[in-house]
Amino acid sequence: MRVVVLGSGVVGVSTAYSLLRDGHEVVVVDRGAEAANFTSFANAGLVAPGHAYAWSSPAAPRKLLQSLWREESALRFRFSADPSFWKWTFKFLRQCTAERARINTQRKVRLCRYSQAALHEVVGATGVSYDGRGGGLLYLYRDPANFAAAVARMRILTDEGVELRALDPAETVKVDPALGPVQDKLAGALFAPSDESGDARLYTLALAKVCEDLGAEFHYGTTIHGLRQDGGRISAAVTDKGEIAGEAFVLCLGVFSPRIARELGAELPIYPIKGYSVTLPTAGRNNPPTVGGVDEDNLVAYAPLGERIRLTATAEFAGFSTSHRPADFAPMLRAARDLFPEAGDYDSPSYWAGLRPMTPEGTPILGPARQPNLYLNTGHGHMGWTMAAGTARITADLVAGRQPELDLTGMTLN
Repeated sequence: MRVVVLGSGVVGVSTAYSLLRDGHEVVVVDRGAEAANFTSFANAGLVAPGHAYAWSSPAAPRKLLQSLWREESALRFRFSADPSFWKWTFKFLRQCTAERARINTQRKVRLCRYSQAALHEVVGATGVSYDGRGGGLLYLYRDPANFAAAVARMRILTDEGVELRALDPAETVKVDPALGPVQDKLAGALFAPSDESGDARLYTLALAKVCEDLGAEFHYGTTIHGLRQDGGRISAAVTDKGEIAGEAFVLCLGVFSPRIARELGAELPIYPIKGYSVTLPTAGRNNPPTVGGVDEDNLVAYAPLGERIRLTATAEFAGFSTSHRPADFAPMLRAARDLFPEAGDYDSPSYWAGLRPMTPEGTPILGPARQPNLYLNTGHGHMGWTMAAGTARITADLVAGRQPELDLTGMTLN
C-alpha cells in the first residue's frame, strides 16, 4: 500500500520506519529542509516513563493562576483572544480532578513503557547513533516537603511497572558524583534506573536515512495545505508543489494537525505549549552530570548529550510563536549553574524555543479519523521522544488491520 506520512519529526519518521518494515511504499512530506526541523529539533532529550505524570492535576489550576503575576514562573499562562485557547483550557481544567489525573497518568505511563521497549527494538535493528545514554534518570528535590510528596505519589507509576527508588542526598551523589559539591542543597531524589536520554534530532535524522535506504520517498521543503477527499476517503495531500496521491495517510503534524483535521470535519483538542531549551558545550569541563534528570523544584530538565548538555524548561501558552530572548532562559541557566557550576560553557549557549502539541489529557490522539484511510498519530505533548516508537508501531498495526498490543481507550478521536 502507498502510505503518505504528513510530518517528519520524530513521530513522523518513526511511523515511516514502522510502515516500511511492514512492506508498505512510504512517502513523507514536510515543510522543513530536513527531518526533525521543528518540535523535535532541540527538545529535552529524556526518555522518561518515570516522569509520566499527567500535567492536568488538582494542583494545576492554582499554578496556572499564580503564573499570571510571577514573571519567572516555569509555567507562563497568559490570556489570549484565540477561541482555540479557551476551548483547550476549559477541557484541560475538566481533567484536573484526582480521578482524571490518575486515569490519564496510568494511560500515559503504559504508553511510555510500551514505546521505550519499541525504541530499543528499533535501535537494535538499525544501529542508529544519537548520543543515547542509559543508566537511569534522577528527579531531584531541594525542598523536603516536595520530596515527601513525590515519594508518596510515585506508587501510581510503580504499580504500572516503573522502577523508582527514593534516595537520600548521599545515595543521590553515588548515582551521579557530579552532584557531590551541592549535596547539602538536596532533600533527596527519585531514581528511575531504566529511564534514559538521547538526542531526538540525531535519532530522527539517522532513522530518516535508514528509511531512505529502505525505499522511502521524502518531500522536504513542501508545505501541506490540506487533504483532498473523494467519496469519503482521502485521495491526495494538497501541497504548494502539487498533489501527492496515496492509498492511506497518517497525520503527524503536531501543533499543525488541528488545521488539517478541521477542514475534514474533526476537532483535535491540541494546543501549542512553548518550551525553551539551551544547549551548552561540555568539552574540557571538569564536572558535567553523568546522567540526565530534572530539577523538580525549578522544573528544569537536563540531559548530557555527547559533548553537550541540554537544559529545558518552561511551559508557556504563547500561541504559535517560537520567538525568544536571552532573558527567557535566565531562570533555567541560574538553576542549572546552582546544581552544576562546571557542567558546561555557560558563555556559549545555543538558544531554541519549540511548541509542544499538548492535549488536555497529556496522551496523544491515535487511530482512524472520520475518513477510513486517514490515521492520526499526533498530540504527544512534552513526551513525543518517549512515545514516538510506540505510537508508530500502533499506527502501523492499525494500517495493516491488526489489533494493537496496547489498549487505546481514551487515546482515539472518539
